Amino acid sequence: MALRVSIGQYYSADSPIHRLDPRVKLIVTVLFMISCFFVRDAATLAAAAAAAGATAICSHVPLGRLAAQVRPVLAFLIITSVFNLFFIQTGDVLLSVGLVSIHTDGLAAAVLFTTRFALLLIGGGLLMLTTTPTALCDAFEAVFKPLERFGAPVTQVALILSIGLRFVPTLVEEVNGVMAAQAARGADFEGKGALAYARACVPLIVPIFASALRHADNLGRAMDARCYTGGAGRTHYRVLSFTPRRDLPFCLGFTAYLTVLVALLAI
Repeated sequence: MALRVSIGQYYSADSPIHRLDPRVKLIVTVLFMISCFFVRDAATLAAAAAAAGATAICSHVPLGRLAAQVRPVLAFLIITSVFNLFFIQTGDVLLSVGLVSIHTDGLAAAVLFTTRFALLLIGGGLLMLTTTPTALCDAFEAVFKPLERFGAPVTQVALILSIGLRFVPTLVEEVNGVMAAQAARGADFEGKGALAYARACVPLIVPIFASALRHADNLGRAMDARCYTGGAGRTHYRVLSFTPRRDLPFCLGFTAYLTVLVALLAI
């Protein structure tokens, strides 16, 4: 059984979203994710879904790749929906079987909160799929650079973020190799039930942890050999630039979405 992780994977395509300034994408994505917490009814949910859908269409990212961003937390979304569906006992009764009853407010909350969280994940997934890890880390450093005046280690955090994103595929490959070796020795990763799977994964902890430490040590030695220091005075190979013809329409479109959302919330 191979482990599949979609976090940090970039989908290469020639689309208007891919060509945007990564700083614009980062700021807009954060604002969109914040706006999802203000979605409270069908009208605001439709506005957020329309904004996410339009961005997804313009990004030329296949629907399956977007669904992969939601799949890791699908169980959490299902559990949240079930709790809202059966434990909110206000509104008209839609279905009643013995002690279990479903009310209109419970159904509305199950749909609203689950869809809202899914839209939040899709927004973050689109950012990861349309922005290379290097560009994303450069954007993070550029956006939060003013915080260095207050002592925040923005450059170091950006470096850690870049290394983390780049090492996700490497660690996944290591996990798959260890799982294949354990399976050859009789480990059963296809066992039924979460408890059986957890027991089978226990022998993976030590070799995976040791592999991660080995990669970290090798990377540290390589950086020391190249006299890496970071911090002030360090330049970038690609200079980020805001191009009005390329980036302004996207900013105006997002501003229109925020205006519609505020207007709907004020009603």
